[in-house]
Amino acid sequence: MALPSIAPYTVPQDGELPKNKVSWRPDPERAVLLIHDMERHFVNAFTPGAEPLNQVVPNIALLRERARAAGVPVVYCAQPGGQTPEQRGLQLEWWGPGVADPAMEAIIDELAPGAGDVQLTKWRYSAFQRTDLRRRMQEWGRDQLIITGIYAHIGCLMTAAEAFQQEVQAFFVADAVADFSRADHDMAVSYAARNCGVVDTTRNLSRDLVAHESEVA
Repeated sequence: MALPSIAPYTVPQDGELPKNKVSWRPDPERAVLLIHDMERHFVNAFTPGAEPLNQVVPNIALLRERARAAGVPVVYCAQPGGQTPEQRGLQLEWWGPGVADPAMEAIIDELAPGAGDVQLTKWRYSAFQRTDLRRRMQEWGRDQLIITGIYAHIGCLMTAAEAFQQEVQAFFVADAVADFSRADHDMAVSYAARNCGVVDTTRNLSRDLVAHESEVA
């Protein structure tokens, strides 16, 4: 099964978000920013120059800028191309062989990793599966994960759910994730808020980082 072609839709705004169960806020001393599956292979399924990505990509870039300024590690996860059927596993039946063109493995230019960023090879929906993300976070002394990228109701949500189960506070950035449709997007946001994390906007989360940075200064 190939990736679907994704029609434009608007990302949820502050007043449209579900109520959170907890009052966690990101702390630059505890947080990691995750940029999930922003490879060309996935991004190319969206309508160029339209929502949601014309909102989501700048929002991820802003969070990345604020994270770097506040000393928050920036972690990318991306799938490799040319996977064998054994490496692909059950995903082969759901999504086909995955990335076929090596040029499509790269993160889009607008979000290309910097010299100090971490890049993880991602094999399953969750960024924790078959990676050393949790070990790295433990070594850094960090227990918060700010989640951005695509797809909201698949890899992003599975990562948030696994973060919860590993005692990591997840922040699901409602306007810095994208999905197949607004319905899928809303489902992911709703599930995250009810079951495993805090849902918030780029504006609020980036303000938290700046406010904390100012307090420390």
